[in-house]
Amino acid sequence: MITTLDEKTALVLIDLQNMVVQLPLAHPVDAVIANSAKLLAAFRAAELPVVIVNVNPIGSAASKTRKDSNNRSSGEALPKEALEITPEIKVEDGDIFITKQTWGAFYQTQLHNELQEKGITGIVLAGIATSIGVEGTARSANEFGYNIAFASDAMTDLFLDAHTNSFKYIFPRLGEVGTTDDIIEKLMK
Repeated sequence: MITTLDEKTALVLIDLQNMVVQLPLAHPVDAVIANSAKLLAAFRAAELPVVIVNVNPIGSAASKTRKDSNNRSSGEALPKEALEITPEIKVEDGDIFITKQTWGAFYQTQLHNELQEKGITGIVLAGIATSIGVEGTARSANEFGYNIAFASDAMTDLFLDAHTNSFKYIFPRLGEVGTTDDIIEKLMK
């Protein structure tokens, strides 16, 4: 349940990019994207910051020791289209755009600095994958002291049990969980 949102809250959308939304996911991706777009519209209407995050693991320490799910080695570049945000999520001038190489959006990026410059104290998280990019970002956000709200119907995972684990055991320790509509209702107050 979402009890409140900070006056200075940013929306952070994780990995809603072509390469990720085409994966076999635990929940229908169309609903996740639609709810993410609904949050995006509400944050823009409230004139609050929007952060769009994509992932490009090529060059990260992990990519040098492991192959990705398509059995590519660390030296192979991803196609540009794979990194682009899905067309339903409209990226606009003024959005904070972050490319991460690891699970979390804070590690070795400018995300924390960008949010601090805007006086942000809270974030709403949505995206894919719940137990990887969203949870990884949430753990760091918690360490930085951000108040966190999770949009339960605007995220999914590759595995239902991983998604469930994040919502049952991890997210309640890091913040509050609610639906897109719950978050928008608090945003409009």
